[in-house]
Order: sequence, then structure tokens, then C-alpha cells
Amino acid sequence: MISDFGGSSVERELNSGERLLWKGRPPGGFRLRSADIFMIPFSLFWTAIVFSAALATFNQPAQKGGTGQSLIFLIPFLLFGLYILIGRFFVDAMMRARTEYAVTNRRVIIVSGLFSRNVRSIDLKTTSEISLSERPDNSGTITFGATPFGAMRRYSWSSNPTSGTPAFEMIQDVRSVYRIIEQVRNAKPE
Repeated sequence: MISDFGGSSVERELNSGERLLWKGRPPGGFRLRSADIFMIPFSLFWTAIVFSAALATFNQPAQKGGTGQSLIFLIPFLLFGLYILIGRFFVDAMMRARTEYAVTNRRVIIVSGLFSRNVRSIDLKTTSEISLSERPDNSGTITFGATPFGAMRRYSWSSNPTSGTPAFEMIQDVRSVYRIIEQVRNAKPE
């Protein structure tokens, strides 16, 4: 049950005697997540407030260069607002396009990275907690380790794939992948 796509970088990570049981990718393109219920209104509010402040500052008569200094002060806040309003969707899509997941007879591997190649390897015999979150369309997420903030876990302010709890996010037929992982966890040592 190995998904096939060209140029796989997961195979480069296999050790001697290790067998690939499954590999896959998260879906590409624009995706909304459950955290967007909070993030979209917050980003709209933030950007509107900062934009209003910038507009009010710009429309005030210049008094000894005060307008320019105020606008320069507001630029980082406006850029941050635009990122959380729009930019994070592009970053998320690019991250998912560069992400690949694999299950071997020993571990799970997550290869990702926006500007560099990041590899996470999780030994299935020593991982204390593996959780499954399944959607009605049989897609879902498998999380390896405790998730302190639930759905908000994925929306850290950085796009660093090595931060947070490792997971196979938004994969198709998530239950069958979860069964493969459980079989590896319950298998006797080779």
C-alpha cells in the first residue's frame, strides 16, 4: 500500500534492513483548518486596527517629522497582520508541497522544510502516545506524542516544521495508515 510519486526523498532516509510500508503526502493547495475559526477573525481584527491607525497617522498634518516616524513604527505590525491574514495560507501550502511522510518496519519519518530539508524520525516502539483524528471523508491526522494545545498546535507563528508535536497531517485513508503503525508497534523485534 505504498503511494507512488516521483522524486521521493524518504527512501534516502532508510537504514540498512529497513522496509518502507507506506508513504504519502498531505494534500496540496489552499486548506482551511479548524484553528481558522479563531485565526481568521483575529487576523481581520488585527489588520483592520493597524491599517486604521496607519491611515489616521498618514492623514494627520506632518508635525516635525512625526508622521513618518509613526508610519515606520506601524509597518512591522501591518506586515504581521497581512501575514496572518493571507501569507500564512501560502506558507502552509508551500510547506505541505514539500512534506512527505513514511512508515517503515521500525519508525515513522517526516521529511519537510521550506528553505532547508528537515527530517524527523520517531521510533514507534518508544513513542508513548499516538493519537488518531479522523474526518467523515476518512482523511485525518495521526499525532506522535502529546498535543498540548489541540487544534492550535499547527498554528505556531513560525513555519518551522521541526517545532511542535510531529504528525502526519491531512492524510487520506488515515485509519489504514494508523493500522499499519499499530502493527509495527505491536510486532515482535526482528
